[in-house]
Amino acid sequence: MSDLYDVAIIGGGHNGLTAAAYLADAGLRVIVLEKLDVLGGAAVSAQAFDGVDAQLSRYSYLVSLLPKRIIDDLGLEIRLERRRYSSYTPVPGSDTGLLIDHGDPAATTASFAAIGAFEDAAAWRDFYSGTGRLATTLFPTVCDPLLTRREARAAVGDDRVWQAFIERPVGEAIESAFASDVVRGVALTDALIGTFAPNLDESLAANRCFLYHVIGGGTGDWDVPVGGMGAVSGELARAARLAGATLATGAEVTAITPDGEVSYTVGGEQRRLGATRILANVSPWTLDGLLGRGGGTDRVAATGGSGPTVTKPEGAQLKVNLLLSRLPRLRGDVDPAAAFGGTFHINEGWRQLQAAYDTAAAGRLPDPLPAEIYCHTLTDPSILAPELRASGAHTLTLFGLHAPDRLTADRAELQAAALASLNSVLAEPIEPLLMTDAAGAPCIETKTTHDLESALGLPGGNIFHGPLSWPFAEDGAPLGTAAERWGVATSDPSILLCGAGAQRGGAVSGIGGHNAAMAVLEEL
Repeated sequence: MSDLYDVAIIGGGHNGLTAAAYLADAGLRVIVLEKLDVLGGAAVSAQAFDGVDAQLSRYSYLVSLLPKRIIDDLGLEIRLERRRYSSYTPVPGSDTGLLIDHGDPAATTASFAAIGAFEDAAAWRDFYSGTGRLATTLFPTVCDPLLTRREARAAVGDDRVWQAFIERPVGEAIESAFASDVVRGVALTDALIGTFAPNLDESLAANRCFLYHVIGGGTGDWDVPVGGMGAVSGELARAARLAGATLATGAEVTAITPDGEVSYTVGGEQRRLGATRILANVSPWTLDGLLGRGGGTDRVAATGGSGPTVTKPEGAQLKVNLLLSRLPRLRGDVDPAAAFGGTFHINEGWRQLQAAYDTAAAGRLPDPLPAEIYCHTLTDPSILAPELRASGAHTLTLFGLHAPDRLTADRAELQAAALASLNSVLAEPIEPLLMTDAAGAPCIETKTTHDLESALGLPGGNIFHGPLSWPFAEDGAPLGTAAERWGVATSDPSILLCGAGAQRGGAVSGIGGHNAAMAVLEEL
């Protein structure tokens, strides 16, 4: 075998590129094998509509969990813009809504009062002071060897907070903290993005999802990447290339062995290489299949890193990209620029979320479909060509919840449900505002879980590669090897997880790639 590397990385998403940059900079011979023709995985920008010069963040869209340490270490030229508004939530069937404005606390309190939830304003501040304690304590540890559960609890230093967000279903804390159905729903949504769970989730999967959504950057803020997600992955690719890594696109890995042999195809030609270490920037389920251990069928297999078992994951979301001639008018007197300046919640009240879960769990499409919207162009119009910006055009990204992969609904049905849900809270229908592409078709692009599996290889369309893990090790968990200490171990010592399926993985963070690289370097 003529091609021998110190490290072969399977998958050129942002985590794989992060690992490649660190390892190549340390002097190792590194190759990244990416099956698509472009690098970046889910963190890419693309001209989604033919003949329309708008570069949309096609899959992922906001950044919270990318540590400054990684940006500084790799010299990444990335701009992240903070949004003034946290969220706006129309109250269904009314002309009022809840606007949470970081820049005007008094206006925020008045908005709570306007929807009949004045007392929840103070409760909101208290609730998020608790999540702030988790953020300031736990986020700084994500690029270090794992704390144990006991160490993490001692570091937080607040048993009330620990019990509410770690030990008991987070829905209990939300239900007891707030009286308003609307306020409860807004708080709960962070526990459900990409996670299919009831309001009171005894499995605590919702807790883990919630935790990652509120600790990012030590503040829980979700920022807009200037230039779109492609600017983030582009900078990581640049850093990896400058460090000396080989980045191969159109290179689909078909099999690997625990002793470091990698089989892959390029242009239909079968090739092989050898590596001392293999980093898997693919889901544990996909890795299982590449090792010939049955991935691709519903089975359970022993593994490490992301948990004791591997079963095929299931995603539970829908993503719809829209390009509009202008922002839609809203009921009441709220400014659309404020309402869409943060997260715009649609039919995500507490009771609505539980009803949607129950309906989807029974195999039916929820009506209305809970969803939330983000507008990139209000914060960063640079993704639009100058003439589009001048015309008043805007992008909207709708993220639908409780749309699990098990549903039989097709893309057209899911898209129609998403638009119907949005229209139910607007003062005018959204369809006439859609711009058209070069062929005269409406500028709307819908991505289902099936699309994510087909395009990106995410099993079941799961955006986290599988169930999220706590950002700490359980007491008594094996921590004898570097891979175990960094949360990237598998059952094969020469193969490490470096993607979203690693412990402390999920979202656009680079953490999985950083930690896999640190485990490799520790063992040199």
